[in-house]
Amino acid sequence: MEEAMVKRGLFVGRFQPFHMGHLKAVKEILKKLDELVIVVGSSQYSHRTDNPFTAGERVTMIRRALEEERISPSRYWIVPVPDVHVHITWVAQVIGYTPKFTVVYTNDPLTRRLFIEASYEVRPVPFHKRELYSATEIRKRMLNGKNWEELLPSSVVQFIKEIDGVERLRDLAKTDII
Repeated sequence: MEEAMVKRGLFVGRFQPFHMGHLKAVKEILKKLDELVIVVGSSQYSHRTDNPFTAGERVTMIRRALEEERISPSRYWIVPVPDVHVHITWVAQVIGYTPKFTVVYTNDPLTRRLFIEASYEVRPVPFHKRELYSATEIRKRMLNGKNWEELLPSSVVQFIKEIDGVERLRDLAKTDII
């Protein structure tokens, strides 16, 4: 007896940090698929104002947020993938790190183009209040002492506090530009 084909999608992001917009997107995408591979992109970067959190910290944020929402771990994979900085090999890099998938969710024009050229179906990520739910906006709020917590799942807020992430970001900003 042949096993039924699992409809599995791919969602790439840096998740610096994982916020309510990301969570809403994951939930919307999962309505259309059996499983979702969440790729933590630029996984080799951390400790910079544009990438303050490590790959492991970002995986933890995503996992805790999805647990908080009671999304079964059988529905998703979280896979860190480092950048290769060579567009022609990047899709192969992603494929090599992840379980097989049939559709890619992205709003990034370059990612979209690269996966289309590799013969994948590409769909847009459903944005939710993009001007508000932006990791750049959240990091700016952290740096400026403004309310950032309201933009993140409570489990992610708690984790960032556990690792003293705001202080790390402020310390990094002394020598880096956001």
